[in-house]
Amino acid sequence: MSTRIPFLKGHGTENDFVIVPDPENAVELPPAAVAALCDRRAGIGGDGVLHVVRSAAHPEARGMAAEAEWFMDYRNADGSVAEMCGNGVRVFARYLQHAGHTTEGDLAIATRGGVKTVHIAKDGDITVGMGRARLPEGDVTVSVGGRSWPARNVNMGNPHAVAFVDDLADAGDLLSPPPFSPASAYPDGVNVEFVVDRGPRHVALRVHERGSGETRSCGTGACAVGVAAARRDGADPTATGTPATYTVDLPGGTLVITEGPDGEIEMTGPAVIVAEGEIDAKWLETAVG
Repeated sequence: MSTRIPFLKGHGTENDFVIVPDPENAVELPPAAVAALCDRRAGIGGDGVLHVVRSAAHPEARGMAAEAEWFMDYRNADGSVAEMCGNGVRVFARYLQHAGHTTEGDLAIATRGGVKTVHIAKDGDITVGMGRARLPEGDVTVSVGGRSWPARNVNMGNPHAVAFVDDLADAGDLLSPPPFSPASAYPDGVNVEFVVDRGPRHVALRVHERGSGETRSCGTGACAVGVAAARRDGADPTATGTPATYTVDLPGGTLVITEGPDGEIEMTGPAVIVAEGEIDAKWLETAVG
């Protein structure tokens, strides 16, 4: 391993990431290394790591290489592997543009949640095709303190529990995962969104992301909330043929979520590269132990 490993820092609506460009998949990133990089006091700091690898060079992505040149090997802040990260895809696309691998317009990015279509607009916003939501049947509840709320089970390639509450303060500190039931609904844990209304087709949320705690933003969470809000409001674009668009405010900014008549969901929002530098490989080895 080189003594210096290039990195960048970026964010999408303040959901922030350490970006590690590694086209040939030569950098080892065990969970302890990811956790060290994401540590906000002893490391660089971030909600996760975007490991940038050519699809053909990664065993999990080779089957998608014909559709997408680049694979987003995403890790949560605790080092665990995640299927998808909506804000991460936008920042990943911004990095590819920053590095000269792509330009304004359309591109495809491979993820563990499948190949995602992305559009980089001239005004700077990035739109990601997030696929279709799955709505597993069965009642789910989430709890904070002594209170509980019914939640909508929405899967965006990763699992979400969406609870509509009266006040975002009802979510508590969100430092630890909110309990949910039944346990069988989410055997691998869940992202939990607490949602309030701001106006017609306009909501706000706080989110606990599994493996990361409360984050400033969650793209798949915003999509899950858009779908849950639409169904609560009696809107199902696949039945009516009319798109449903929701503005979703998060602590770190605003995303626009549109579900089309075909069930496909698009998420539009900003993505920013804020810094770049080098990781000391010896420090990382020491941090990993």
